[in-house]
Amino acid sequence: MTTECTDLSGPLPTSSVMAPEAGSTAAPALKDRLRDILDDHEALLGLYRDLAVLRRIDEQCLALARQGALALWAPIVGQEAVLVGAARAADRHDHLFISYRESLMAHLRGVPPEQVLPMWRGSALGGWDPAEYGITNPAIIVGAHGLHATGYAMAAALDGSQDRAIAFFGDGATSQGDLNEALNFAATTTAPVVFFCTNNQFAISVPIAQQTAVQPAQRAHGFGIPSLRVDGNDVLAVLAATRTATAHVQAGGGPYFVEAVTYRLGPHTTNDDPTRYRSAAELEAWRARDPVERMRGFLADSGLITESDADVVRSAADDAAQRYRTACAELPEPDAAGIFEHVYAAPHPLIVEERHAYADYLASLGGAAATAVPAGPSTGKEVPR
Repeated sequence: MTTECTDLSGPLPTSSVMAPEAGSTAAPALKDRLRDILDDHEALLGLYRDLAVLRRIDEQCLALARQGALALWAPIVGQEAVLVGAARAADRHDHLFISYRESLMAHLRGVPPEQVLPMWRGSALGGWDPAEYGITNPAIIVGAHGLHATGYAMAAALDGSQDRAIAFFGDGATSQGDLNEALNFAATTTAPVVFFCTNNQFAISVPIAQQTAVQPAQRAHGFGIPSLRVDGNDVLAVLAATRTATAHVQAGGGPYFVEAVTYRLGPHTTNDDPTRYRSAAELEAWRARDPVERMRGFLADSGLITESDADVVRSAADDAAQRYRTACAELPEPDAAGIFEHVYAAPHPLIVEERHAYADYLASLGGAAATAVPAGPSTGKEVPR
């Protein structure tokens, strides 16, 4: 069990590794977790590159959604340090259970753009094989994947595996029954699972102050789960906190809870208008704490980034964005009848009946719709679209 585990009483400080900003404090214990990183110029530059690449991909996907090429997008602008820090701290034994705003963590795990985008375009219900990359497809039901992560971790422990689970969710999910059930299951079974809360200040339009009377990290204490609260705009703090949590879990200490305090600079999704529920002054105050620029400033102050380095990073970001745009343009149009594929592993009489009824409906429309009618019932073995 790690020495950083917090006393289960009272509010927690918001810990930083970089120069502390408003509301955060320096945390030497976290810094101790980063000795290999802080002495490695390439590793630090790599973190900045990851931040910049995710920022650029996010901008491209937002543009694709505005242009109608994607049906929806959940922007991550302002929260990149959470995705990068946690993903880079996790190893091959950490299976990541993500929600919709962590979709681009898949990019950090090597999932190609053509497998990241289908769900957002509406051309498939998923994208990649979770077992291949160690990361699930995004969960849409808020908080439900906390139970999935806990079940996976419990099974891993029963199998004697070294595998662990990390469940990523927003502050709003801490008010969902599923997540609270997951916390209780994990605590009572000492499951090797990390609960990672990205507190971006809003559950869609509801501010954190109206969701909970205490910090999300404190809520874990009611289940007997130790927790840590970090500056979510400090990629080094997030990385160190994730290392702390996974070390605790790996040592057999049971579940651990991390709260990363950050801010969603963009809308909840491309269907949202955030000007209706937050002020321009609040937005600008958080924009000044931009995690990408903060890391760049840290490197510049330390003399660890040159203009040539910055050019290489910009080029990598632009190349990644172009790959996403190209992949999006090459995705097939959604097949209306495809909704019945991959529902069950084997044919199911109810699905067969519903599929035929829907095929008759499509045929009645004529034209292009009729061409989407499948030749026969689902076998459960179709190639994913």
